[in-house]
Order: sequence, then C-alpha cells, then structure tokens
Amino acid sequence: MTVHPGVARRALSRLVIAFALVMPLASCSSLLGGGSGDRERSTIYAPDPRVEANPAWPHADWQLSMSPPTAARMIDSFRIAVRPIPDELQVYRGASWAKTPTDMLQDAVLRTLEDSGHLPGVARQGAGITADYKLVIDLRRFEADYNGNALPSATIEANAKLIHNIDQTVVGSRTFLAAQPAASAEVAQVVDAFSNALRDVSSEMAGWILESGNAHEVTHDRRVPESMPAVRR
Repeated sequence: MTVHPGVARRALSRLVIAFALVMPLASCSSLLGGGSGDRERSTIYAPDPRVEANPAWPHADWQLSMSPPTAARMIDSFRIAVRPIPDELQVYRGASWAKTPTDMLQDAVLRTLEDSGHLPGVARQGAGITADYKLVIDLRRFEADYNGNALPSATIEANAKLIHNIDQTVVGSRTFLAAQPAASAEVAQVVDAFSNALRDVSSEMAGWILESGNAHEVTHDRRVPESMPAVRR
C-alpha cells in the first residue's frame, strides 16, 4: 500500500506531540496516582504526634468544646498532597492517610489539651459537656510543598477562632503555620515531617487557646444581666 507523503508527515507530527505530552507525566510517576493496582499496593500512614505540655501554659477553670474543622475538599483528602511547583497540586502514588487531615489536626489538639491537665474539660462538640468556649478551625493547607527547594516541607496552615458560647463573640483569632523540611523525598520521610509539623501546630494552638480563654475570663463581665433578677437567699 502506498502512503501519501502528506499523510505520513501528519501521522509523524501527531506521534511527536503525543510523546511530548507523555514525557512530563512519566517524570512525575512517583507523584501521580494510578489505577486500581496502585490502590491495592497503597501504604497507609497514620502520624500520631505526642505533645508535652509547656510549663509556661496557664491553667484554666473553664471548659472547651471543639467543632469539626472545615477545609476544602482537595485539602481534606485521604490522598497525600504534594505541590511540586507553586500552581500545581498532585498526590503521592501508592500512599494515603489513615485519617483525613481535619481529623488528624482535631485529634492532635484535643489530645494535647487533655493530656496537659491544664483544662478541666475539653471534648468534641456534641459530647455532652457544658462548654464555656468553642474552638472553630479552618484548615487551609496540608501538603508537601517544594517551594523551589530540592526537598519538600510538610506544610500545615490553619486558622483558629475561640468563641465565647454565652454571647457567641469571637474571643480571639489566629493563623498557625508550620513548615517542617523532610529529610528526603521518600514518602516515609515526608510523613515524618508531617508528624513534626502537626506537633508544632498543636502545641502552639493549645497554648494560645489557654492564654486567650484566660485573658477573656479576666476582662469578661460576669455580672448577672439586669433582665435577670438576683436570687435572694
């Protein structure tokens, strides 16, 4: 069969373009997730940082409830996110979290406050305790970020708001950011960096919660409202 030269040139051009598109993907094969075979071989990671109470943290006599943290769907995923370049977000192939990032962060902060013994009562929202304050967390980032470096840093960014339950006023608001460099580009080393970043954020947030709540307790007017007559003995 005779192939017209023009047809051959067009076919060759398509082949070159297809090859050019495949090559960048092949170079990122360690990052991109694959088919069902990859899911079957997936390693599940469960960071479990333990935070010791800072002696400088104040003790409190009020109770705290923690609302479920919020996050964008791409952030709050079982897949481990990695940002190779500023405007591109991928996931590690063959690796996943045992819990979602919002669950990991809430568990870490809750356990830190419970184990510290500096707060008489702290629990998840709906646990049944009578809480004076409520913690609301918005998780903004939970990713391995190269940021132009040879190795990624486990990056966690979250905004926390402490709310007084009686009048629903925001007692304090602060954004926490931790970026822990990984020892290597291997997923296990990146997960270790996430554990350290989670420990740092939890420690800073716990101290801030105690300080902010106590500061509000000092300035808050606890007098009985005029609409509620005092009980005579």
